[in-house]
Amino acid sequence: MLMNRRPRRNRQTEVIRNMVQETSLSLNDFIYPLFIIEGQNQRIEVKSMPGINRFSIDTLLEEIHTCVELGVKAFAPFPGIAEQYKDKTATESWNPDGLFPRAIREIKKNFPQVALFTDIAMDPYSSDGHDGIVENGEILNDETLEVLGKMALVQAQAGADVVAPSDMMDGRIGHIRRVLDENGFHKVGIMAYTAKYASAFYGPFRDALDSAPKAGDKKTYQMNYANSREALVEAELDTAEGADYLMVKPALSYLDVIKLLRDNSNLPIAAYNVSGEYAMVKAADQKGWVDGEKIMVETLTSIKRAGADIILSYFAKEYAQYLKK
Repeated sequence: MLMNRRPRRNRQTEVIRNMVQETSLSLNDFIYPLFIIEGQNQRIEVKSMPGINRFSIDTLLEEIHTCVELGVKAFAPFPGIAEQYKDKTATESWNPDGLFPRAIREIKKNFPQVALFTDIAMDPYSSDGHDGIVENGEILNDETLEVLGKMALVQAQAGADVVAPSDMMDGRIGHIRRVLDENGFHKVGIMAYTAKYASAFYGPFRDALDSAPKAGDKKTYQMNYANSREALVEAELDTAEGADYLMVKPALSYLDVIKLLRDNSNLPIAAYNVSGEYAMVKAADQKGWVDGEKIMVETLTSIKRAGADIILSYFAKEYAQYLKK
């Protein structure tokens, strides 16, 4: 038996292991999702997401300050809209004085150096809880695009650096790009939720924002989790329409899709380490079944190893704290 090849030689000491390590994580890789609600001095934990809170704008600014001090400088805020502001056509989504534009303005006024990736979708504002206009049980695609364009423009005017359409309507990237360009916002980027799957991993997020559909599901517009080649179709369309980034959501059950997009696109690839993935690690850690910190680092590294340039993760702040140890 020939033993001239011994891979263990490259694992003998920590210095050597670090030297030959193929994948590394940096805080530059992360976007930290944050939940915003109305009110003052509000910091309410999401029960299904231990360690994650819903913030009023004043406490949100305190949280961002803490994160910036830790080295996290990119954020993805999501609005929790009160029920009285919701309607079938999500008119609150393009109200320049609404919760979300106000929050964007305050963040950029206080922290001009951070990057804001803002959500474009009807579901937080819709009385139906869907990402599109609902008529007779059907999600209307082209009519929804008009709402998304108005929403994107208001967010750009408020100071968004990148708008991130998460609705999965056909043609959304091209429509939003035209609206932004026609209004002089050529510098505002678009992060396309290119391969957003109809997943059961979104439950805690919907708890946080009370944005679950009131009827039906999202399978006519979010992707079938059994498909991967379809992601290439979506990527081709989003790229042609003007996307600056492509995203895969969720991340951990779709590492193959992250790699597929990485191997077939020269655009930056983002992956969303979603609420259910976060909650499972936290729950198992609280039970003492796993070492949550080690699982956090391992799973985040796996997302990067699969090919993600950017990771949206509720672990971003915790990972920054881990690096400070």
